Amino acid sequence: MKMIIGGAFQGKRAYGESLYADIEWSNGEECSFDEIKTCRGIYNFHKYILRIMKEEKEDEYLDILRRLPEINPELVLISEEIGYGLVPMDPFERRYREQVGRICTSLAAASDRVDRVICGIGTVIKGKEL
Repeated sequence: MKMIIGGAFQGKRAYGESLYADIEWSNGEECSFDEIKTCRGIYNFHKYILRIMKEEKEDEYLDILRRLPEINPELVLISEEIGYGLVPMDPFERRYREQVGRICTSLAAASDRVDRVICGIGTVIKGKEL
């Protein structure tokens, strides 16, 4: 599994599409759980987690998401880093940020490669250059 992370509007998806041009990408805002288990690439992964939490399916899916490297080892995952900045007052928003951080930390630990994108420039922070 490979990950691409970075802040909002930093060019993560364009970076991923340039590195992995042969991948057909799924959007975490709208794809199904089965799609995540079988697709080659997903962007907006953080929004997929938000959907699960809003649908109150955390108990059913979040542990499985942590096992994505076993379930779909060829997956390239793009997620926004949402834990920087001000801490939201809303309890749900705080819990959401924590879940994204914990899941992405677990996935990054199990990934072969992790790239961080800032201002459209990707830096390999784990693994080797392609």
